[in-house]
Amino acid sequence: MFSRLHYRFRLGSRTFLLGERTFIMGVLNVTPDSFYIGGRYPDTQLAVRRAFELEEAGADILDIGGESSRPGADPISADEEIARVLPVLEGLQGKLRIPISLDTQKAAVADVGLRNGVTIINDVSGLRSDPEIASLVKSRGVALVVGHMRGAPRSMHKGPFARDVIRDVLGGLKKSIAMAKRAGISQSRLLVDPGIGFGKSYLQNFELLARVRDLAGLGYPIVVGPSRKMFIGWALGAKREIWPAEKREWGTAAAVTTAILNGAHIVRVHDVSEMAQVARIADLVLSAYEKRAYN
Repeated sequence: MFSRLHYRFRLGSRTFLLGERTFIMGVLNVTPDSFYIGGRYPDTQLAVRRAFELEEAGADILDIGGESSRPGADPISADEEIARVLPVLEGLQGKLRIPISLDTQKAAVADVGLRNGVTIINDVSGLRSDPEIASLVKSRGVALVVGHMRGAPRSMHKGPFARDVIRDVLGGLKKSIAMAKRAGISQSRLLVDPGIGFGKSYLQNFELLARVRDLAGLGYPIVVGPSRKMFIGWALGAKREIWPAEKREWGTAAAVTTAILNGAHIVRVHDVSEMAQVARIADLVLSAYEKRAYN
């Protein structure tokens, strides 16, 4: 178990203290091809309704994605991605109380999002796909999550995988952080994500969960997103068959608990109400450990 570091995280004029409890980032995929059927909301009205449901269920942040980054996914154009996310953002403007994050690797999409209520850009490529995102984030005074992804969604699970996944993730995130710093993004507006499931073997994802604490040395809040991913299906299928995403809720709960106890500040999940309960218990366990450790 690990004593979680505390950070002041700035979103516009608001400052959040990360570390006292786990923040829940609720996933809203406005795509027709998300790996999890229960998480697909390509219809604008349904997506807007789902956003309010996630807020009511306890989400601290809403993360909207218009392009699937599942293994094997084909890329789409910026215009198509904008056509998916913009109507949802317009439907939420001035109505949603929690911050909105936009999951995109394209500066053109990020720009549209930032002009329509988005205050966090969640770039799973860690600025590799489109470095212009960094200067855009700086100019708008918003926050940035830099993720680690080995390869690209279309081919990332075909290998080769890194021999040392921790070294690979730390090295990649350090490069992303350096790019963000060169653009002038302040430390209080930057978060890191080890990219669970993005170009890692099944076992490497478990290693990352076990060693989330190794990321603490980077000096930034940590976001972890294990929700219903394939490595969980592989483990629950006893290595013989991949359990479908619809059956991975309990496995996700275990992964979320592990991430929190090892220092994650934000967990990105589909099942907000259930994982908020998981996080509450894990936070109390972590708090009890920290009190004992400092007494």
